[in-house]
Amino acid sequence: MRTAFFHDERCFWHGGGNYALTLPVGGLVQPGGGLPESPETKRRLLNLMRVTGLLAEVDAGSAPAATREDLARVHPDRYLDAFKAASDRSGGELGLRAPFGPGGYEIAALSAGLAKAALFAVLEGRAENAYALSRPPGHHCLPDWPNGFCLLNNIAIAIRAAQAAGLVQRIAVVDWDVHHGNGTEAIFLDDPRVLTLSIHQEFNYPLDTGGVLTRGAEGANINVPLPPGCGEESYLEVWDRIVAPALARHAPEAIVIACGFDASAMDPLGRMLLRGESYRALTHRAMAAAGALCGGRLALVHEGGYSEVHVPFCGHAVIEALSGASASAPDPLGATIGARQPGARWVAGVSDYIGALAAEFGL
Repeated sequence: MRTAFFHDERCFWHGGGNYALTLPVGGLVQPGGGLPESPETKRRLLNLMRVTGLLAEVDAGSAPAATREDLARVHPDRYLDAFKAASDRSGGELGLRAPFGPGGYEIAALSAGLAKAALFAVLEGRAENAYALSRPPGHHCLPDWPNGFCLLNNIAIAIRAAQAAGLVQRIAVVDWDVHHGNGTEAIFLDDPRVLTLSIHQEFNYPLDTGGVLTRGAEGANINVPLPPGCGEESYLEVWDRIVAPALARHAPEAIVIACGFDASAMDPLGRMLLRGESYRALTHRAMAAAGALCGGRLALVHEGGYSEVHVPFCGHAVIEALSGASASAPDPLGATIGARQPGARWVAGVSDYIGALAAEFGL
């Protein structure tokens, strides 16, 4: 089995606060619905993998939680202490749109541990590639500010642990979540060893980050903000014209994908037009880049994605591609989404914009 797959039922037990979509309940905001970051998108992906047989075609299991030492390489003690104290009481909220219930600290540390295990599995040669079904997600979490459903920065914790263990130094993070990976960017902005590249819907979330002028140390941060309504062709062009040459220039020893599925056409928090086949094609490109640049070392860490119906099929397509498995789960919405992709004039205009961005980044 060439693909390691890390998951844990306890991650599905993470609970948010009293929200309706992204708004705290109160005043004129009626209760109901809860946060869109629910366990069901991930649990339904795992269930789909069981039903199709895909789970039996990967090396599946859990992993230990990230240690306090692991967490402290990214997050200051004052934040970790406050998080642990609130978690030991009844939960709460320390940042913005990142509530947690009792035991939230331990669940978040487990989520980070799954990401760490995925990265270590490929760096130590125990798997060709790996996927961490982490929850809660991590890419919005700054060192001392939980944000956007993210309580600990899972990918950053995994990378710093791998660097501390001497397994890797130069690494690249490609974030195709529909929202800007502002936390990961902030953590690595002054570290030229870590390329952070975020493809996201412009002015979605957060509103004040994700611009093309934030370049980081030695230009090792690249933001690709795309206009709402971009579809599969534009995403693949971004990979070919910006991501692939940026990775080649950086020459990483491993690649990590912040794998959000909220650029799906069905997502309530995004306005993009991707389908399962889009994510399959992106995954094949990521595998090709890893094969050409760093011995195939590729780890994917689950981030956003809020359509309970569609995320499982998008995720299944990714893990099919990673594993080369015989199990399949055709996207039942794929044909409908494919027929509603942007027209040629729109795609051509976005293509010109992508070309201008590539020139801006010297690619």
